[in-house]
Amino acid sequence: MSASIPLFLGVFSAITVALANFCVKRGGDVLTTRMVMSICVALTLAPFAFFTPLPHGLWGGVIIAVVVHWFYQFAMIKALHRGALSLVFPVMRGGAPLLTAALAYVALNESLSPWSIAGLVIASISIIVFAIPTAQTASAKLLDAQALVWALLTSAGIAAYSVVDAHVARQAPNAMTFVVWLFLFDWIGVTVVACIARRGRLWRSVRPQLKNGAIAGVLGAFSYGAAIFAFTMTDTAIVTALRETSVVFAALLGWAFLKEGFGRRRIAAAVSLAAGLTLIQIYQ
Repeated sequence: MSASIPLFLGVFSAITVALANFCVKRGGDVLTTRMVMSICVALTLAPFAFFTPLPHGLWGGVIIAVVVHWFYQFAMIKALHRGALSLVFPVMRGGAPLLTAALAYVALNESLSPWSIAGLVIASISIIVFAIPTAQTASAKLLDAQALVWALLTSAGIAAYSVVDAHVARQAPNAMTFVVWLFLFDWIGVTVVACIARRGRLWRSVRPQLKNGAIAGVLGAFSYGAAIFAFTMTDTAIVTALRETSVVFAALLGWAFLKEGFGRRRIAAAVSLAAGLTLIQIYQ
């Protein structure tokens, strides 16, 4: 199998996850938009349930994966609600590769070459550099600090679901089986929370978010489907690192459409990120 296939899948997943999160942030009501997104992901994948095997013997793994995804979703909603996309998204995605590498070493017996580890460290630091707060007032700094705490929890959630999903997907009859059945249950948690939080005004909250949520849902389905297939082809930490290049695309989207800053620091971090990922790819 060509080494370029997981590389392509990882970068494709990065672009689509950045676009999906941009749509969620642009919607304004992050919780409601995320609910619409999750439902749309399930609807997009539901027809495939008729053509993919049931995950016999893997239901326990699927349930664990769903719960881990719920934790990740709720932390991410809090982070996006409190902070700018260009602030929280790099931290959400930036700490994940190193955490994933550590978890995969323990849980999946995966290991990387010294050069790949060096590239992973460079890539992770570069991603986090994107998120150095630029707020000037005390209240804005406090809000940034709260957002960053949730972003770090989101990063832990990404690492956890990457390892759990990689393990279960590799045991499944085929990768699509796991993707379909994961997302047929994934929407339930955020939908229940949104219905409780927006009770009495759910439709009024949902209606303005339908377009952004639906677009994000389709993008999310393609993004994570690509990531799952990549997980079955190469080391989990490498796929995660490739996927986290999404911070560059998200920062560009925030700069171009949400009027968030980019600047020389982020340009330098993008170059450093590319160098780190090149090391990972060459020496994996």
